[in-house]
This record gives sequence, structure tokens and C-alpha cells, in this order.
Amino acid sequence: MSRQPRSWLFVPADSEKKIAKAIESGADALIFDLEDSVAGSEKARAREILKGLAPRAGGPQWWVRINPLRTEEHRLDLELLGKADIHGLVLPKAESGADIVELQHRTGNIPVHAIVTETAASLFGLLSYRDVKSSPLAAMSWGAEDLSAALGAASKTDRKGRLTFPYQLARTLCLAGASAAGVQPVDGVFADFRDEPGLIEEALDAARDGFTGKLAIHPAQVGPINEAFSPTDEQVREARSIVDAFAADPSAGVLSVNGRMVDKPHLIQAQRVLDRAGE
Repeated sequence: MSRQPRSWLFVPADSEKKIAKAIESGADALIFDLEDSVAGSEKARAREILKGLAPRAGGPQWWVRINPLRTEEHRLDLELLGKADIHGLVLPKAESGADIVELQHRTGNIPVHAIVTETAASLFGLLSYRDVKSSPLAAMSWGAEDLSAALGAASKTDRKGRLTFPYQLARTLCLAGASAAGVQPVDGVFADFRDEPGLIEEALDAARDGFTGKLAIHPAQVGPINEAFSPTDEQVREARSIVDAFAADPSAGVLSVNGRMVDKPHLIQAQRVLDRAGE
């Protein structure tokens, strides 16, 4: 089983210098951005840069964040398909599973990573991603910046720097929606790329809650994110003990492993740890 990307690094598609640095960053997945980080006047040049990137063997997955559905820039972005080495598309401003169906009709089954909480309406559609049949959806992540603008908020954090309730809700709904849809849940960006301790704390919290990857906006964030979403040797050993115990006694409902009682939910969690470790 191939391991899901831990780090998803955004890079403006109009900067060849930043693209070169991103490719060497160690990120599991690069997101070449054609949306928010590229000015309208530079989008055509950015597409030409992506067309000119040389195909490669191995290395990080290459994704492209296209512009939102039903825009002229979106139509132009899709012309990259077949002309650039692209693993998948990142769809911003997604509001429901219907948006995945609409994109699929235009692009076929190329994998899609949907950013699912950037509009007010999107918060009411998180379960609908589960209902898309033969879906190319591979991952779901959440965004606070666009949502705070959509809601007219003065800030997305309180005086102590913690997310306020609307954004905690968006994060939770993304996690639950992705789990219901059977796709990778990816935590949102940590905006202050100079605050490594803060990033590490947030990434570890996300991994604890069930996210298996995180968006990044700077190469310096890649290493801490990769580490936070990589199981420790101790976690792998414990997971292997649980999986092996149930393999030896598949009819058991509950077993004692390393001095504690474990049941089928523990087995599911253990297998996920081994999947994340690439075993």
C-alpha cells in the first residue's frame, strides 16, 4: 500500500525559483498553485511554466491547485491536462460532492484533493462527499482564511491565538467528512512559518485527532510536518503486536496485548499506523 502524503507544500506556479526550492524540500506532495498566490496577470505565464516542467521518475507527487469551478481561469487551467506531469488536481472552494462530479465530467478520474470549508455554504455539504459514486476524490482539507472572509469575521483566532468556534467546527467537519468518504483528511495551513514550535504543536495535535497530513506554505515547514505524521518506532512496534495477535487468533473479539485489552477498533487503528509507516 502506498503511503499517503504527510506534507502538502503549496508553491506559486509563476515562480520558477520557488518551484525549484519546493522540489528539493522533501515534501511528499507539491501543490503548484494557480489560484490565490498568482495574480491574474501572471496566470497564463504560470501555466506555461508548468507545461515546461520536465517529466521525472520518483520524487514527490505533483498536484495543481486550479481555479474554482465555473470560472474562465478554471477552464484554461484544465488545458494543462495531458501537457504537464500532474498526479492530481486540488479543487478550491468546493461546496459539496456535486462539485467533484462536475469536475470528474471534465477531467475523468484524475485524483482530486478538495479544499472543502472555504465558503459559508460548504459547511453544510461535508457529508455529501461520501455519496459520490466511483469518485476520484483522494483527499479533503480545510481552509480558514477564505472562510473567515466569507463569514465577515474580524479574526479567526481569539486573544490567546486559538481558533474560534466556527473554525474549530470547520476543521472537525472536514475530518469527519473525509473519514466518512474514505479519503485522506489533511489539516490546514499554519500561517506563521517562522514559528516552528507552534507548527509542531499544531501538527501533533492534528495527527492525534486523526488527520494524516498537513498543508504547508513554506519549505521550512516540511520537515516538522513529516516527522509529526510519521509513526514513532514505539507506535509501530505496538501496532505490529496488535495486528500479529489478531492474525494469530482471528476469531477473537478481545485480546490481551502487552498488558492491556484490545478489541477490533484497536486493530483498525493499528493497521492504520502500519499503513502510515509504509508497512
